[in-house]
Amino acid sequence: MKKIMILGAGIYQVPLIKTAKKNGIYTIVVSIPGNYPGFAIADKVYYENTVDHETIMRLAKEEQIDGIVTAGTDVAVITIGKVCDEMGLKGLSAEAAEAATNKLIMKTCYEANGVNTARFRKIAVSDENYAGKLAGLEFPLIFKSVDSSGSRGITRVDTPEEFEAARQNAINNTRSDYYIVEEFIEGDEFGAQAFVQDGVVEFILPHGDYVFHGDTGVPIGHYAPFDVSPEVIDAIRAELEKAVRAMGLNNCAVNADFIMKDGKAYVLEVGGRSGATCLAELTSIYYGFDYYEKILRVALGEKVDFTPAEVLTPNASMLLSTDKAGTIVSQTNGNEPDPDIVDIHFDYNVGDSVRAFRVGPDRIGHVITKGETLEAAVDKLHEALAKIEITVE
Repeated sequence: MKKIMILGAGIYQVPLIKTAKKNGIYTIVVSIPGNYPGFAIADKVYYENTVDHETIMRLAKEEQIDGIVTAGTDVAVITIGKVCDEMGLKGLSAEAAEAATNKLIMKTCYEANGVNTARFRKIAVSDENYAGKLAGLEFPLIFKSVDSSGSRGITRVDTPEEFEAARQNAINNTRSDYYIVEEFIEGDEFGAQAFVQDGVVEFILPHGDYVFHGDTGVPIGHYAPFDVSPEVIDAIRAELEKAVRAMGLNNCAVNADFIMKDGKAYVLEVGGRSGATCLAELTSIYYGFDYYEKILRVALGEKVDFTPAEVLTPNASMLLSTDKAGTIVSQTNGNEPDPDIVDIHFDYNVGDSVRAFRVGPDRIGHVITKGETLEAAVDKLHEALAKIEITVE
């Protein structure tokens, strides 16, 4: 029996764990202690921090694992790269992992390789006279911590008066001694899922995003297909392939964020793992294959066929959230069984404490639907959401 090590035991790793178990793969889950649902379904659990690559390396060697992987989070990606390099496993390299999790390295790679991206500046955390270094950049701007995920440490600013609050947010959400400030390209934001296997981009699936606008835009849902012309699809593919080559990504899932302005695709960020917010599910439904299984099998060293089904299936998803922090006092799902409602999931139970939604990890559930057309899938999504009630006090 092959052994897979899955880093993380949260809601976005649970489908990966379940899929491994379903396929007879011995599943070792590593995560810090906490109320994480993946612990209960793993074959073996280690309560360790997934960024502690030395400890994870020791455990991986002791267990003689055949592969290591995660889903939906950047936190563990560098550890995965280090273990893959040291043990000769199939997956992204440590160098590529660093480019995928450090926004400064990522942006530097883009500039050096002609990838369309926003202009930026590196600012030291200790630099209190940073404002002058932003001369030449055009408002609005984005202050970003370079090593956070889930939209933490990211703030849009429209005037110099907002600089200091944005700076503090970046500093409070980074382990680095610097952050970046970049131009905010105003256009249509969207994303794409992709997979790189043995140096070949197997597919690129652009998807539309539903966005919550707080300190910055935070994706709260997605839909596919993304209705753009074949010429725009070609432009998206060209920029993503350039970004993937620039970063050295290989044998991993890819989660990309784009902005389209005046018919030109700009790469915002590219991660070396599958997307959160139901994006692996979006890919599975649209292409008609189990994306989680394919991610696992590549990590285990297999050559995987990514040929989609003959009929592509439009689908849509949305996170459940609350606009105030508190305790869940009731939650009801009034939807009847429906073949076009793929999944309705509550992350918490009545009596649990939840946070007001600001960033992705503040989610409290999700709804996923499909349809013969995108319009039908979206209509079904809103119909299903209207029959869900969650009260937080």
